[in-house]
Amino acid sequence: MRANTTNPSSISAPPGDPQTNSMPAGLRGEEASNRLQKDGPNAMPDISAHPLRDVLANFWAPVPWLLELAIVLQTVLHKYLEAAVIAGLLIFNAALAYFQEGRAQATLAALKHRLALNASVRRDGVWKTIPAVQVVCGDLIKLSLGGVVAADVHLLDGSLQLDQSMVTGESLPVEAGAGFDTYAGALVRRGEATAQVTATGDRTKFGRTAELVRTAHVVSSQQRAVLQIVRNLAYFNAAVILLIGTYAYFHAMPGSEIVPLLLTSVLAAIPVALPATFTLAAAIGARSLAKLGVLPTRLSAVDEAATIDTLCCDKTGTLTANQLSVSSVRPMEGFDEAHVLGLAALASSDGGQDSVDKAIRSAAGAKAITDAPKLTNFIPFDPATKISEAEAVDVKGNQQRIIKGAFSVVSSLTSATPAAVGIADDLEKEGFRVLAVAVGTNGSIKIVGFIALSDPPRSDSRNLIAQLKDLGVRTVMVTGDAPQTAMIVAHEVGLEGPVCPPGAIPDAVKPTDFAVFAGILPEGKFTLLKDFQKGGHTIGMCGDGANDAPALRQAQIGIAVSTATDVAKSAAGVVLTEAGLGGIVAAVKEGRVTFQRILTYTLNSVIKKIVQVLLLAIGLIMTGHAVLTPLLMVIVMITGDFLAMSLTTDRVRPSAMPNSWHVGKITGAAVLLGLCLLAFCVGVVAIGKFQLRLGIESLRTLAVVAVVYGSQVTIYALRARRHMWGLRPTRWLVLSSVADLAIITLLAQRGILMAPLSPSILGCEFVAAALFGLILDAIKIPILSKFGID
Repeated sequence: MRANTTNPSSISAPPGDPQTNSMPAGLRGEEASNRLQKDGPNAMPDISAHPLRDVLANFWAPVPWLLELAIVLQTVLHKYLEAAVIAGLLIFNAALAYFQEGRAQATLAALKHRLALNASVRRDGVWKTIPAVQVVCGDLIKLSLGGVVAADVHLLDGSLQLDQSMVTGESLPVEAGAGFDTYAGALVRRGEATAQVTATGDRTKFGRTAELVRTAHVVSSQQRAVLQIVRNLAYFNAAVILLIGTYAYFHAMPGSEIVPLLLTSVLAAIPVALPATFTLAAAIGARSLAKLGVLPTRLSAVDEAATIDTLCCDKTGTLTANQLSVSSVRPMEGFDEAHVLGLAALASSDGGQDSVDKAIRSAAGAKAITDAPKLTNFIPFDPATKISEAEAVDVKGNQQRIIKGAFSVVSSLTSATPAAVGIADDLEKEGFRVLAVAVGTNGSIKIVGFIALSDPPRSDSRNLIAQLKDLGVRTVMVTGDAPQTAMIVAHEVGLEGPVCPPGAIPDAVKPTDFAVFAGILPEGKFTLLKDFQKGGHTIGMCGDGANDAPALRQAQIGIAVSTATDVAKSAAGVVLTEAGLGGIVAAVKEGRVTFQRILTYTLNSVIKKIVQVLLLAIGLIMTGHAVLTPLLMVIVMITGDFLAMSLTTDRVRPSAMPNSWHVGKITGAAVLLGLCLLAFCVGVVAIGKFQLRLGIESLRTLAVVAVVYGSQVTIYALRARRHMWGLRPTRWLVLSSVADLAIITLLAQRGILMAPLSPSILGCEFVAAALFGLILDAIKIPILSKFGID
């Protein structure tokens, strides 16, 4: 990326007439064209990849590889319907990923639209209105009321009130005059000025924010979990399959049996429905959240909400309403709050965009006085003098001069008492914006009181932080505003703790080190989140402005409030569609419900894949043949893996603390629990072989029924972390279980696609599975507790 900014002093001065001291003529048309060709347009570059490349990228990853391998195997086995089903899942997941990854491009598009569309530029001595994309460094541009600054500029003359909150996070408007530097995207609230462009396009502060959004990326914990689970299964099952193949070869099994045996082993090892289950569970959670006014823009955000242990919150517009209000009125002796506000209102513009004057007039309207003076003349706020004035006539007919402005200026026009100085100092130390109000005649003016302004917290901010604390989530304020102002808001919303000192953020900083990080620019928020993530924390970020967009994209779950800019909303993983912050708590709770559903399915999936491969190995040693065939594995996959996706609708108990994907612990617990299911399946096959003396075809039927029956009771034993009868299963889970049992029982009893078994044998196998489920329900509690999954 090119240099961040251009120093105003390095730009050649626009031509003018020094003898007449006239307005500079601005750049010549030819010079502007040369600079436009050299520096490029005043816009962010199009970095979007070719759509076909994006589509193909979603088919090139470990999980798609497994699904593609399953399709190949099914085709080799001439099971075209099953291959088509898996292909449908593969395409569904790829399409979902493609559309969700397009959110980054939507963010950049929103950033582009945030920039001014047109600009008033002086070229060849004439003011012209041109598209903002044609503005170049060195141009003279006119800034006026209601306009959006088109590029980073250096003010040459005039005076403005600028709202930079969406760029810098400052809650208060900025008074700007000659010599002031401001940024692309700032909004002109009042005044008019001429400025010289110092940076355009991606070299502006706004452009660097866009670049951060483009490069911000964090792999979701869900993605990492799927990859680690698949990797662990691949390592384990590959070793077992190798042993099976070696055993079969050295025992002189014919090739006609070895090939189906190995194909069955590979099929048994692939968790075909695992990615689709993650997607389905997240989609169901997203639908529940949408009903609560929470709109996930990325499905992974639903699961991520369960894992966050730290929520970084912007202040302005997030914890606060981004609306100035009168926080305190301190009248001097002989006056009261209502009269101080009434006088200040007379010295405030009516109907303009000045947020300070709006706040004062609103507060005065709530405390109206009957003896208010009558306004005769109003002089608007002047940034040069830092005061506004009014001339009025009181009820006795006396002329009055009313002054409102900075204490340092007002006090120079009066004889400020020590008491007045003390009040002003106290309010300023608390971080308020302090205005003094004075009244009198030209010969005798005295201060009548002080008005303290601030951006008040949202009414539900304190409750949000308290609820998150109860859920084990620490809240940290990260704001571009001044430390003193941030401290006031932090105290009011219940954020207790130290404030990070001004300057560079300490290395290896942790969320527990400070409660407030103030004066943080977009780059700083982005870097701070990455530091937290490097420390092993899962981070949520809540914000509303363009300055929050990079951090919203970098966080595991970015949350944009309902009043956020389009930029922030498109960068976030979750958008609150209703006013207030309650949706954040709802997202955390629903995320933990989704996490528990996915965890239950994952445990069952890993258990089944381990058991099926080991059963093939033990069955081969026990009988000299494969006890499961490719056809039977397809049946298990359809009746087991797909129908078990109904676990995504099950009732669960969300955890009280943040969840985490400890894949090693999940695998360890699954291995021990899988050995229990393996013992059941091997026991059934052993009884069939040595006691009932069944032939190999009947043993295969017995084995596949044992796998399906045992998997079903395992689901019910593991769906609750305590005893299975503590939570009533949902209708969809019960129906899928009934369908699974009915299908396999019908096939086995009628001898469809397998050798038939008598109803008595199937009945005994069902009873044995039920007893095994009760035993597993008792065994699972200490096992899950040992691995921290309780």
